[in-house]
Amino acid sequence: MNIVLIGYRGTGKSIVAQELAARLQMQAISMDAEIVRLAGMSIPQIVEKFGWDRFREMESEVARAMALKDNVIVDTGGGVIERSENIAALGQSGLIFWLQASVDVIVGRIEGGTERPALVAGKTFTEEVAEVLARRTPKYAAACHHAIDTDRIAPEQVAAAIITLWEKKKTA
Repeated sequence: MNIVLIGYRGTGKSIVAQELAARLQMQAISMDAEIVRLAGMSIPQIVEKFGWDRFREMESEVARAMALKDNVIVDTGGGVIERSENIAALGQSGLIFWLQASVDVIVGRIEGGTERPALVAGKTFTEEVAEVLARRTPKYAAACHHAIDTDRIAPEQVAAAIITLWEKKKTA
């Protein structure tokens, strides 16, 4: 069984995936890194050259590939929930954890990042985060087995909570 981490950028998915990998002696796989590797270019380059639709198609291809793996930690991109088939694939072989954070915390964590192009044109960064997060929140909630608020707890504490829930599921 896999551990699948979903949530908006800046909620801690990547750092928690690495913490889980170290504690559980499992491989952590970043879906975004897989897309970059397969495309041979960065996400902003993919979006600029081919558009968001093609990026989302590549994301779906990687989600299907992740569903075929076992005993891995999958660090998804924030928009993986934009396509229901991605969650269906990832949920076949994994327990899905939604890492949540408030708009202010997300903005504080990722404001200077350049790894992703804008999702909403003509907005401030905070407005963009708030708008996209509000739209995606019901999708994250519907997709997850468990939700964990990462605003005020360290990645190590998030990982410990995930391990407890994952081990209960494995022994059930």
